[in-house]
Amino acid sequence: MRFSEVDLFGVFVAPISLLLVAAWLVTTVLRRAAVQLGWLRHVWHPALVVFAVYVIVLASMTLIAAGWAQGQ
Repeated sequence: MRFSEVDLFGVFVAPISLLLVAAWLVTTVLRRAAVQLGWLRHVWHPALVVFAVYVIVLASMTLIAAGWAQGQ
């Protein structure tokens, strides 16, 4: 698995930073859906659940990106 820097408007950034932002956006959408459906009212610590979902989304996106990079 090899990640190289990404050129973002002339600035080289680490690929994990882009994955962090993308995972945050996905988690925000999932959190809003959970609030609308009332799922977060049924958990003991909503912030901990949201953080756990963020970690799961970030790990999934990282593994998918690593598999995609290896396939090229």
